[in-house]
Amino acid sequence: MKYWPAVATLFALSLLGSQAHADPFDYFRYDDGSTRWQYIANFSVSVLVIILSVVLAFLYRAHGRAMRYNLELKNIKASLEERVRERTQELETSAKQLATSEAYIKGVVDSMPVMLVGLNADLHITQWNNMAETITGRPIADVIGQNLWQAYPAITITPDQAREVITRKSTLKLKHSQPGQYSFDITLYPTGDDAHAGLVILISDVTKQVNAETKASERDKVSSLGELASAMAFDIRMPLNSISSCLLTAQAQLADAEATQDIQQALSSALKVAQRSEHQASAIVDNLLDVTSAPQSEKIPSQIHPIVNHAIDVATQLFADAQGLNFGKIDITRDFDVNLPAIQCYPNELAQVFVRLLRSAFYNLNAKHWDKNEKPKISIVINEFYENIWIKVQHNGRTLTPDEQLDIFQPYYSLNNLSPTYPADQRLSYSYFIVTNRHQGQMSVTSVEENGTSFNIKLPFHSK
Repeated sequence: MKYWPAVATLFALSLLGSQAHADPFDYFRYDDGSTRWQYIANFSVSVLVIILSVVLAFLYRAHGRAMRYNLELKNIKASLEERVRERTQELETSAKQLATSEAYIKGVVDSMPVMLVGLNADLHITQWNNMAETITGRPIADVIGQNLWQAYPAITITPDQAREVITRKSTLKLKHSQPGQYSFDITLYPTGDDAHAGLVILISDVTKQVNAETKASERDKVSSLGELASAMAFDIRMPLNSISSCLLTAQAQLADAEATQDIQQALSSALKVAQRSEHQASAIVDNLLDVTSAPQSEKIPSQIHPIVNHAIDVATQLFADAQGLNFGKIDITRDFDVNLPAIQCYPNELAQVFVRLLRSAFYNLNAKHWDKNEKPKISIVINEFYENIWIKVQHNGRTLTPDEQLDIFQPYYSLNNLSPTYPADQRLSYSYFIVTNRHQGQMSVTSVEENGTSFNIKLPFHSK
């Protein structure tokens, strides 16, 4: 089709070219010079037919192209419409998901038991949950978009503190309380980037929690005091009982004495026991003064084995039963790794822990009936294990029942201890507090008839 114009042109030129040597119109004249109109008409019709054929061919071709283009346009339109529908569905789905997420987040924010306030960079309110409405008495519609200090002047946060959080992008924690009345924890969190900076304020009413912690702390203090008082009363009673028993014995001996020498021996024996008991009572009082002295404010590096040796010396002065066992007569095995590095600790407090452990060992050794093949023993081991110092105090005295093992570290006044199985004067709750709370260590007890009773203490080399 595209070659037809050239063919028609060549045909016309060939007709005219054959007469190029004469007048181009001679073909359309007779010999007498008159016009051959029939030739002209035939030639014109032929040329017109050729031109119309060429035009028709072009039109047909153009129509075909138009049909193809229309089909392609329809396909493109259908594809675009499908993409628009898909995009619209995606947008609708995203909008629904966004609305659902916003509703969920709003529900979470409104259900929070703390007051939540959101601020933008200009310190205008953007979030205000239900708890904020309850505490302030102002609904969100009244405060949204307002300056926080105009909407809620009673808030204890200052604008400078809020701006500092936004500028430094750091969290700020504050406390606001009136002892015995109310306590609030206030936390300021920075949000957004530089273009959309802001902050969130969380205000938690911790009055009940603080009051409960205060009562628990007071109860623990009373419990520790009761435990200490019971232990000291029990310890002091022992030398007093020794003195009383000695005086009664001397009185009986004096009543039966017949000679001056017998009277002197009875008095001398009574005086020796009384003097020894007086030293024991004085040592108990001195140790009580050490316990009640002001606690150390900072930890100092100290080695453990000198503290344990000092505790053994103190226990030797404190614990003796005139009618039974004397701590100084107990066979004590010391297996110390003296090359262990010093640890950060409170030496006086750890000394009291070891004295109380040795005291527990002494009374359980004294409570056991010994045969000729046995004798009271205490074994103390100090070594290193996985970046910690392990101390083991073991004795072969009376063992503890499973209930007593659970009870021994509990405070004297314990909420879950309705029927105590272990007496207050024998408990080690204060020692347990010193190890676990003051030194971030661990303390446990095991007691079986075959191996005796073992107290295990783990102290980290580096504690806070």
